[in-house]
Formats: sequence, C-alpha cells, structure tokens
Amino acid sequence: MQQKFFPDVSGDCRKDIPAILLLFQFRMKRILLIFFLLSHAASAQENDLPLISDTAYIYRSLSAALANPGSVYKLNLSKTKLKVFPPGIFKLTNLRELDLSKNKLDSLPKEIGTLTSLMRLNLSNNNLAQLPDEIGRLASLTYLGLNRNVIESLPATIGDLENLEVLELWDNELSTVPEEITKCKKLKVLELRGILFSDDEHMRLDTLMPDVKVYLSPGCNCKF
Repeated sequence: MQQKFFPDVSGDCRKDIPAILLLFQFRMKRILLIFFLLSHAASAQENDLPLISDTAYIYRSLSAALANPGSVYKLNLSKTKLKVFPPGIFKLTNLRELDLSKNKLDSLPKEIGTLTSLMRLNLSNNNLAQLPDEIGRLASLTYLGLNRNVIESLPATIGDLENLEVLELWDNELSTVPEEITKCKKLKVLELRGILFSDDEHMRLDTLMPDVKVYLSPGCNCKF
C-alpha cells in the first residue's frame, strides 16, 4: 500500500497524524535552513563591507578598522567618550582622516607623529592643554582642527606642517602664536576667534602672515 505524503482529509484524520507530523517537520527544517542561509549571508555582508578597499569608506569602530588595518583611510570616533588616545590607531598605517572630536582627551601621545599619511586631523572639543613636538611630523596634514580645547601654547614644530592649509584654534587659552607658524607656506586660514589676545599680539598677528586669512576676536589690553 502506497503511503500518502499529504493527509486525506476525507477519511479519519487520526490515521493521518504521522503524515501531518512528517510534513510539519519537513517544512520546519526547510524554514530553519532558509533562515540560517539568510542570516549567514547578512553576517558575511556586514563583516565584508569594512574590508572593501574604499578610500571613501568611513570606519566608526576601531575594532572593525583593526580587522583590516592596511585598508583603513578614514576613522571617525567622535562622541565616543574617549579619555585616552586609542593606541590601536597607530596600526592604521594608511590612515588619511582621523576625527576624535567631542571626546575627553587631555593629552596626545608622541606616537601621533607616526601617522604620516594623515591629511585631516580633528581634535576639537577635547581637553587638550598642549601638543607634543611630534605633531610636526605630520607633513601631509592639510587640516588641523583644535577648536574648543584649553591649549596654552603651540610647539615650534607647528611650522613643520608644510602642507597645512587650515588651522583652527578658536576658543583656546593661547596668549601668543609662535613665529614658526610663518613656515607653513600653504596656510590659507588661521582661526583664532574666541581667544583674548593683547592689543600688541593682535597687531603682530595682523602683520605676521599677510597672505593668510586670520580670524581674530577684538584685542584687549586688560590688566588683571
């Protein structure tokens, strides 16, 4: 007698219970298999995406970037509550753009100078009081964002940034800008608003780099 795969609803349903269970199990296995294949494909796509050698792709996770460090060109860790500069970043030897703005960094390690491929570095809205001399080794840098820190002085090596075009320093604690800044021959914009310079320093900055667009707040000869 040939066994029916589908139950015969016209007869006694109790006779067809084994067939119904078999059909149910078969369909469940099929559904689970499809679900597994779809999940595996989605996971593979998610993991493979950051591995694409795409200079426009922006990594927003250091752990994802470290999975393929040689192909990471842009890293954005803004607003991630960082208190210490992540040492893993130094493994990203081809990094061109780094955004660590809006964190809680109060210092930069001297190893920052090893990131020689950097073209844009945004360190705005942190708690930095000074920069290491090694910052001057970032010869490829065209943009350096340091707005809203508590920087009291700039190292003389700032003048070694020969490709620097934009330097943003508004709302810091500077009292002067080093003469070496004039060595930055490609500098186009120097943002210094929100800093209370003396009138003398104000006049000096006005004439220091006549070909640079220098943004300053009104000077003050206030005596405290």
